Amino acid sequence: MKTVIEQLMKFGVNTDIASYIAHFMTIIFIIGLSILANFITKKVVIKILTHYINNNSFKWDNIILEKKVFHKLSHVVPAIIIYYFSSVFPDYQHIIEKGASTYIIIVGLMVVDSLLNAMNDIYRTYEISKVKPIRGYIQVVKIFVFVIGGIVVIANLMGESPFILLSGIGALSAVLMLVFKDSLLGLVAGVQLTSNDMVRVGDWIEMPKYGADGDVIDISLNTVKVQNWDMTITTIPSYALISDSFKNWRGMQNSGGRRIKRSIYIDTSSIVFCTEEMLESFKTIHYLSDYIIEKEDEIKAYNLENNIDKSNKVNGRELTNIGVFRIYIQNYLKNHPGINQNMLMLVRQLAPGENGLPIEIYTFTNDVRWGVYESIQADLFDHILAVAPAFGLRLFQNPTGSDFRSFQNQPGSDMRELGDRSRSRKIR
Repeated sequence: MKTVIEQLMKFGVNTDIASYIAHFMTIIFIIGLSILANFITKKVVIKILTHYINNNSFKWDNIILEKKVFHKLSHVVPAIIIYYFSSVFPDYQHIIEKGASTYIIIVGLMVVDSLLNAMNDIYRTYEISKVKPIRGYIQVVKIFVFVIGGIVVIANLMGESPFILLSGIGALSAVLMLVFKDSLLGLVAGVQLTSNDMVRVGDWIEMPKYGADGDVIDISLNTVKVQNWDMTITTIPSYALISDSFKNWRGMQNSGGRRIKRSIYIDTSSIVFCTEEMLESFKTIHYLSDYIIEKEDEIKAYNLENNIDKSNKVNGRELTNIGVFRIYIQNYLKNHPGINQNMLMLVRQLAPGENGLPIEIYTFTNDVRWGVYESIQADLFDHILAVAPAFGLRLFQNPTGSDFRSFQNQPGSDMRELGDRSRSRKIR
């Protein structure tokens, strides 16, 4: 700068004016150099890096480029130039250095933030990210980095050592605990959820207390987002998954089978011993013919061996229509293409009640998708309800208004017949 002032004074310029002009020219030079350096960094260096990144086989560097890590890093170059030339202005050198260094620290924090976001996106490209997400940990690191960065910025502006400010944080620990309570609880919950593998992105969970019933789409430090089946989004605090109970359907989804557990109710007055006509009719049913023939021979041999008096069906062993119906359902399930044959399959009687005798079908479909599951279940019970009358069985159903109207229209009806109608309605 002295050289510029001396040259201006040779041309007869006043010393004060020469000093102002020299300072102005220096400022213009520094600004121009900073703009040029920034231009070269963004238009040349970053362009070369972009070309190299887009033409290699790696994917992680593309994510770093998308997060503009290099673009934000380029802002450091002008600040370094300004910091380097601060000695040209000795009266303002201290202020310029503080401003430039503060700017460099802030840019550094922005770069670290973008880099951490890129690390999370890179990690999410791996399958393990669904099992052990790291977004919560990334957010904790961000909090730590920004707190430290803020302390360094304040210490730089005050001209004091950062350790002096750090020593004062102990007095503010109670305030910090209060301010970051949710974050700390979320951190603890996130560690427990991840280490115990309690929930993953993509899991179907139910949490009625929070109205959540759907797939987990995001796990962060403070919240877990669930997309419900009606496409709404429910946000649950992370620590709620630790303090409260929830249902995770991952086991069902991974097993390859979804449970069907439903009962039909049989009118007990329609349960009888099988007659010869009924047995002959059952032999024509594809899923029962072998069973009826084998069972007839077994029962006949048993009754002969034990000298059973067959003049009364109560004596000895006899087939019943409810027993044959149960075997038919079992064989039907074993041959159904939508039923998982490698998982538990039961057709059982439950305790009789006021609605008749419950026959429970307990089995698993071989497709866990909701729509397919409901279709298989509906087809299964469509068939079971339709074939029940073929076995002489009546399904229980409370009488409707049409039942009472038809009773009133029948001459000679009495209360006994009304009672019979109240017990069951024959499905034809």
